[in-house]
Amino acid sequence: MFPEKLLEVLKRPGVVAIATQGQDGPHMVNTWNNYLQIPEEGRLLVPAGYMHETEANIAKDNRVLITLGSHEVAGKLGPGTGFLIEGTAAFVSSGPDFEAVKAKYPWARAALAITVASVTQTL
Repeated sequence: MFPEKLLEVLKRPGVVAIATQGQDGPHMVNTWNNYLQIPEEGRLLVPAGYMHETEANIAKDNRVLITLGSHEVAGKLGPGTGFLIEGTAAFVSSGPDFEAVKAKYPWARAALAITVASVTQTL
């Protein structure tokens, strides 16, 4: 499910945008490429420090859109590539997913656990 190029992007500097649907419209938060963990194929874990509005939105509508990329990884048309990930998410504050995130990022108050439905290379 995760293309090799996406796995390469996760090792490079770059920003990740996570979009949720809120009562007043779309809401975005950011994190870093290297913060994402892949506990198993088709899943992502993201450490959550704040993300309170994102958590409230996911409690009502668990769908998420994620974009990420790196100018250091060759894309379809030249330097740089990016991806759109669609899936569903939940915030977890106990159990193996949370422990995996907390071990690497002690400041995390929760793990954003994402089940990936699709991955599309956009650049």
